[in-house]
Amino acid sequence: MWLKPEEILLKNAFKLWVTEKDNEYFILQRRRGYGEGGGGLTGLLVGTLDTVLDSTSKVAPYRILHHTPDSQIYWSIACGVTKEEIVQHWEWLQQNIMRTLSVFDSSEDITSFVQGKIRGLIAEEGKSSLVLEDDPEKFREALLRFEKWFELPPEEKLVTYYSCSNWKGKVPCQGWLYLSTNFLCFYSYLLGAEVKLVISWDEIWRLEKTSNVFLTESIHVLAHGEDHYFSMLLHLNETFVIMEQLADYSIKRLFDKEAFQKEPMLHDPLQITKRGLEAHAKSEQFRTFFRLPKEENLLEVHESFLWVPFSHFNTLGKICLSENYLCFASQDGSQCHVIIPMREVIYCYYLYDVTSNYPE
Repeated sequence: MWLKPEEILLKNAFKLWVTEKDNEYFILQRRRGYGEGGGGLTGLLVGTLDTVLDSTSKVAPYRILHHTPDSQIYWSIACGVTKEEIVQHWEWLQQNIMRTLSVFDSSEDITSFVQGKIRGLIAEEGKSSLVLEDDPEKFREALLRFEKWFELPPEEKLVTYYSCSNWKGKVPCQGWLYLSTNFLCFYSYLLGAEVKLVISWDEIWRLEKTSNVFLTESIHVLAHGEDHYFSMLLHLNETFVIMEQLADYSIKRLFDKEAFQKEPMLHDPLQITKRGLEAHAKSEQFRTFFRLPKEENLLEVHESFLWVPFSHFNTLGKICLSENYLCFASQDGSQCHVIIPMREVIYCYYLYDVTSNYPE
């Protein structure tokens, strides 16, 4: 897999990586503890370090670095799960890049050219992807680990992932929680002890936020008669809401297929993203609060003042816009709620004319 060029501190990595191939501009390395001569205490320590630090090296123990002879800076440009995969990248560099680099006069021009080529390859790969994430590079790395560790069907779509601890009894296992369209997955590797958990959303009997003597706050999952507690989440409420949504959607697929078919984002797994789930949750809250039809979706929210004629004062609140309604909800305790259908938009000019005399 091609990676966005990132500067690394090779000086501190000699003990963790072994060089297998190199030339004037590129180095192919293997993570110590993997492949030939792997295992033993070194393998256990390196594997534990990679899992805890969320390192791509855990599932992609091969990498290619770019450097120039007169520079001490190294750039990671590719990683591979298997030696065959990384060798294919290496051969592509030899056939398509190496001959061109000799025409450049400076190291800066060489590095700039290589980085541009790699970014172009990543952009081409991303054209076929429907995933829109805040940090696409991190998400690509997480997707690589998800596919390697759990070996789920190719069409399974990763929605998001979080660092957390999974408690079994009084012993926590630090690892990573992966939420996909059909499964809740957890992976941990500490000193040779591998913990792998895969639970289908429709097999969950109970999903709740809880706390006890050992855990101040955690997410409790009951499936197949077994209790699982996930804690030490940086965004526990956000995680719980997304888990609730994915569990609800799995039930809709089973018992309310007609309603499920009407929601394109949910019907097509490739369209389900973390951002989409958050927008869908806000739209549901919007419809529930103002008691609007299910077809309405929240489009925009703006803070504003509303002039209340019978009380003769301005009330602070938010304007919420959907396809067919303009709604207002106060936030100052006055409990003022307004719902205006867009078909009655003729009255909006009058409201604007009045409020324009009362600047925000």
